[in-house]
Amino acid sequence: MSKIRLVLVDDQALFREGLRILLGQDDRLEIVAEAGNGVEAIDAAKLHSPDIMLMDLRMPKLNGVEATRIIRQEMPHIRVIVLTTFEDDDEIYEALSAGASGYLLKASPSGRVIKAIELTVQGESFIEPSVTAKLLNHFSRLASHQIKRAAPQPLAEPLSGRELDVLGQLASGRSNKEIASELGIAEGTVKNHMSNVIGKLGALDRTQAALRARELGLI
Repeated sequence: MSKIRLVLVDDQALFREGLRILLGQDDRLEIVAEAGNGVEAIDAAKLHSPDIMLMDLRMPKLNGVEATRIIRQEMPHIRVIVLTTFEDDDEIYEALSAGASGYLLKASPSGRVIKAIELTVQGESFIEPSVTAKLLNHFSRLASHQIKRAAPQPLAEPLSGRELDVLGQLASGRSNKEIASELGIAEGTVKNHMSNVIGKLGALDRTQAALRARELGLI
């Protein structure tokens, strides 16, 4: 089984060193490069084509949000997990809207970071529980101002009833396995529905699909 290839992106060399030591203890992971800012992150992505990039947000030259947006647009096969100190509501939303598949705090235990990496490689996502609460607050604020905003474009192809069921479970943060159990269907069927949902919503991944669905009022 091939190792999960990682790039560490953070402007603090000491933090990168500590993360490299912690993650290096797991023989399923391979750190192929490091970067100290967003520009270096994009270069590393192009050169090494990793599976996952662990991305800080506030960095010199180019911040993590913009670096994430460029990487996901030009190299959509590369997944990005934000690993930062900050829990600013708008920053969380911007990072996830840019294409980040997960959002973790630097205070997270190494086991949680590894779990997030595993889920993300499998096409799922992992968002810190405290961050999820802030994200919901952000959407509540958006909803209160919805009348002032232009109505979002409707979907070219509507979601089926079962796809809406899967979408609702996704918005609750459940994994494919948990969704399958909750809905009484096979995990492979969930994956097929999830692919359809992502495609119809014009999203890059599950996280963006949930964001798009909330903007459209589907969940």
